[in-house]
Amino acid sequence: MYAIPLGDDAELRPLEPWHAEEFLAHLERGRDFIGQFIGFGSKAVDVPSAREVLQRYADMRAADTASHHGIWLDGRLVGGVLTLNFDAETGNAEVGCWLEPAATGRGLITRAMRVLIDWVVEERGIHRIEWVAASGNVPSLNVARRLGMTRDGVRRQAHPYGGVRHDLEVWSILAPEWREARARAEQNDQ
Repeated sequence: MYAIPLGDDAELRPLEPWHAEEFLAHLERGRDFIGQFIGFGSKAVDVPSAREVLQRYADMRAADTASHHGIWLDGRLVGGVLTLNFDAETGNAEVGCWLEPAATGRGLITRAMRVLIDWVVEERGIHRIEWVAASGNVPSLNVARRLGMTRDGVRRQAHPYGGVRHDLEVWSILAPEWREARARAEQNDQ
């Protein structure tokens, strides 16, 4: 399949049902950290249920409504990026991410998300990319900022999770804005 280098011995690869054991081990290393604001992976408690989670995403990819990609660092799964609510007909998609604590602070999510957003904009023709995160999830909101997204607003107390109603911030970037941000980033890299 594909393995896209992200630098620093990291790569972006497909995350598929046959990765269930590795996915479960990754979730166990980061379950409390990942689960602070989202329930991602919470239903994966053993290998069969981890396979079910990955199969659900594989089925959504086949239906062209989502995609799921793992981030490997030094050959070990440490996180990932995904699309949700993917609608090629309307040109809208949501993106998201997760990462275990040992892999934070390296820019992996930002680099992987740049690859993913390039793909949804340039290959799939998506016009509006949305990022939704709990207001308390500062690292996630910082990624949206680094990607050049604009804060559209706050859906107050919209996300009941962990016995608390969290505000959700909605950020977005449009395809022309993404291309401009990417061109600026490329100029800064030169």
